[in-house]
Amino acid sequence: MTESRAAEPARFRSEFSEQLDDFLGSQERLLADIAPEAVELVDAIRALASGGKRMRASLCYWGWRGAGGDADTLPLIVRAGVALELFQSAALIHDDIIDGSDRRRGAPSVHRRFEQEHRRQRWALDPERFGEAAAILVGDLCLSFSEQVFASIRPPAFTVGSREAALAREIFDTMRREVMAGQYLDIFEEVAGASREREAAADRARIIIRYKSAKYSVERPLGLGGALGGGSTGLLDGYSRFGLPLGEAFQLRDDLLGVFGDPEQTGKPAGDDLREGKRTVLIGYALQSASAAEADRLQESLGDPELNAAQIDQLREIITSTGAVAATERLIAECADQALSALSSLDIDEISRQALSGIARAAVQRTS
Repeated sequence: MTESRAAEPARFRSEFSEQLDDFLGSQERLLADIAPEAVELVDAIRALASGGKRMRASLCYWGWRGAGGDADTLPLIVRAGVALELFQSAALIHDDIIDGSDRRRGAPSVHRRFEQEHRRQRWALDPERFGEAAAILVGDLCLSFSEQVFASIRPPAFTVGSREAALAREIFDTMRREVMAGQYLDIFEEVAGASREREAAADRARIIIRYKSAKYSVERPLGLGGALGGGSTGLLDGYSRFGLPLGEAFQLRDDLLGVFGDPEQTGKPAGDDLREGKRTVLIGYALQSASAAEADRLQESLGDPELNAAQIDQLREIITSTGAVAATERLIAECADQALSALSSLDIDEISRQALSGIARAAVQRTS
């Protein structure tokens, strides 16, 4: 590996930050031309995007690198990473509104940020409604920005309409469609889950995490990078065999942290997923194994925003006693094993393999 390629991951991270900052700065200036007040829309995006792990952008880079992406086209994969980061920001903003989440990455969620500003300024009408309306617009703006950045990718090695460009566009569009469908299935299960068969609750929840999170967290970013790097159909299929189970393990870990995580590390209140009524695989396992009385208690409590610490602890005891935590940990291990097995058979360079292995282990073992 040449010295320039050895330094490339650090260069990618640096150029990613620069491109994201430059893009948001240019949009800020355009919004300032409309009205000074509109600048706050970009400020909210910048504050949210600055605190993420940027895992999707990294996966996009290593997917490109593993496919043999030419070092000369690095700026293009940086741009793809920026598009992914902006899409994720939009998804988080809208998800927090839907779930009524107060915190994100250790700070007020975007709708709470605008609500708090309303209260500070003592403006007229309802501060909560203003906060949600403003955040919806910020999320929509993020979606627009994401498409704008992605559409600007014009690799010199091929023209728009070529196999690589068409495949990258297909993956990007598929990812967005899947997330929206998965998000709808999530809110549908929250309102309809109590009336559906609890024996199938975990299976329904697994479908939700697959489309709401797993694919867009790992499989699609990796495949997008692979497509832009000119990867073969066989390689992209291999990326999917690695990425999908890893994405599921990543979300399953997130579900455990949403109930049992340390707020100091997760940046969200303890047990927040229970207050938000999330019907995760963890909850599905608990409902399937609980007694009738325990299941009724869980069903009645899920989605109650007033749950106090003692009530959260009681629900945790039910979830643990049913074996749901252990079952979720086993499924995480199973998914991780599937992912790492698929990774070992990928036809990629050893540097890329080691990098993807490191990302996989960090995603599964994380505490935040």
